[in-house]
Amino acid sequence: MSLRDLLAARIAAQGPITVAEYMAECLMHPRFGYYATRDPLGAQGDFITAPEISQMFGELIGLSLAQAWMDQGQPSPFTLAEAGPGRGTLMADALRATRAVPGFHAAAQVVLIEASPTLRDVQSQTLASHAPKWIDHVDALPQQPLFFIANEFFDALPIRQFQRDGEHWRERQIGLDDGRLRFGLGPAQPQPALDHRHEDTADGDLVEDCPSAAPIIDAIGRRIADHGGAGLIIDYGDWRSLGDTLQAVKGHEPSDPLVDPGEADLTAHVDFEALAQAAPCRYSRLTPQGVFLERLGITQRAQALAKGLTGDPLDQLIAAHRRLTHPDEMGQLFKVLGLYPEGHQPPPGLDP
Repeated sequence: MSLRDLLAARIAAQGPITVAEYMAECLMHPRFGYYATRDPLGAQGDFITAPEISQMFGELIGLSLAQAWMDQGQPSPFTLAEAGPGRGTLMADALRATRAVPGFHAAAQVVLIEASPTLRDVQSQTLASHAPKWIDHVDALPQQPLFFIANEFFDALPIRQFQRDGEHWRERQIGLDDGRLRFGLGPAQPQPALDHRHEDTADGDLVEDCPSAAPIIDAIGRRIADHGGAGLIIDYGDWRSLGDTLQAVKGHEPSDPLVDPGEADLTAHVDFEALAQAAPCRYSRLTPQGVFLERLGITQRAQALAKGLTGDPLDQLIAAHRRLTHPDEMGQLFKVLGLYPEGHQPPPGLDP
């Protein structure tokens, strides 16, 4: 029995499923789900995220949030939280970079929002000296100042896809064709949540909606609005989505998302406009990752780390800097959105 067998049996019995239902099963099925069964990160996994590329990424994010904490009067205690923290590398780098900030660590309560038992085990080793607390959902975050990180978290949330048909929309679904999983379209129906997309789409255009993102942003933004704090959301995408961005990655290579469900990472581009409009607090201007990191001093940090390096270590440092910042690498595709309370400025590196 495999996840493909389970999905095929479900579709045969109940009819086609949505892309969101398919993604949810592929990523988080308790027995066969991608994140439930493995550590997907690094050279031995299927993809590498920015914190795994270089320590500079997590260091600068930590310092940006620490400055925001100081700018808001150094509240104590406060929650330092990360959603989807992977191996805990980003949080570990952020905490190392901020250990000299007076009072920051003493006031911080480290919270990790992680559903994967496999990754929780890895995080517990990476962050053993910081006594992190794990929660399953943002709703469980304490009601106190929140300084929040989400790097490549929202791209893995299940999406629905809709193709425009006149004034209506047809939902993209997954069914069976000759025993194989295949994409198809449901009937044309009104979708009030997509009425605003009539202004920038034509017949046949495909748009994506992430129904689980808004409640998450609301919970995060509500704490920041009510108690203070700041949030940094880093992901690939743009202000508004257009087109099919669903992708599968297996062994660092693109894969067919309908082949071997549960064996590849499934993601989609983030619609930052939807996130910003769902936030009950202030949000910053959307900023390319490369610009954000350069404003925080990544080049100066790279130069400091380069002192005394030669050969392969130096080449690796130069390559890491380029990969994180260059427009042809992650610098332009990845964007940063900041959340902050009324009456304050966004975290350093971002504009109001």
